[in-house]
Amino acid sequence: MDENIELLEYIYKTAEMGVYTVNKLLIELEDKENKIKKLAKSELDEYKKFKKESKKLIKKNNYDLEKNSLMAKIGSSMGIRKEVNSDNSDASIAHMLTQGITMGVVDIETKINNYKETVDKDILDLAKRFLKFQQEEIEKLKEYL
Repeated sequence: MDENIELLEYIYKTAEMGVYTVNKLLIELEDKENKIKKLAKSELDEYKKFKKESKKLIKKNNYDLEKNSLMAKIGSSMGIRKEVNSDNSDASIAHMLTQGITMGVVDIETKINNYKETVDKDILDLAKRFLKFQQEEIEKLKEYL
């Protein structure tokens, strides 16, 4: 697979899963008084922006896009529901979100390092901004731990 496609698809799929999971989390927290909801809403907005921007670059470059599987989404949804039902404290939710984002940080850092010499500048810039967003989210989430 072309490195440009792989990196763009990774950003798109990660942002898409972020939109999906944070939406599910906010639904689960709807009737609860969690302070972390405000942060989750801003995180959702950022994921939407990255999803839109990566999709735009995918279309501009005429790449085919593979979306996240329904099973991945169902598994994520069930995990969120289970976590919120067992402990819906801000600390627990921040821990869950931090774990997920940390996996993404490791993955995208690896991809950036492996592809920085071969991918288009626009795609690399998007990947670096996405990485920075994820790193900043982890820092914000630490306040709730």
